[in-house]
Amino acid sequence: MAAIQYYDVILKPVITEKSMAGMGEKKYTFLVHPEANKTMIKEAVEKMFEGTKVAKVNTMNCEGKNKRRGLVYGKTAKTKKAIVWLTADSKDIEIFAGL
Repeated sequence: MAAIQYYDVILKPVITEKSMAGMGEKKYTFLVHPEANKTMIKEAVEKMFEGTKVAKVNTMNCEGKNKRRGLVYGKTAKTKKAIVWLTADSKDIEIFAGL
């Protein structure tokens, strides 16, 4: 496994109805690097978004979906999602502010 830097851990935020509803409870959902663990995700969020303090991190591995194009079968790529819970005294994450 290559050394993963903190800016490589978080790939993009997940923008869904369920994840937007969780923002009121200071829960934020991100797509993360498949080899990142919970401590790496916690450090990355605290370094990338100043003033945030992470209380806990939940992760889930999502399998790729079966797809077909003509007679050829294949799979989409596996992904990993992380739900980050911030502490009560933590600042909100600004990238979600305008949504």
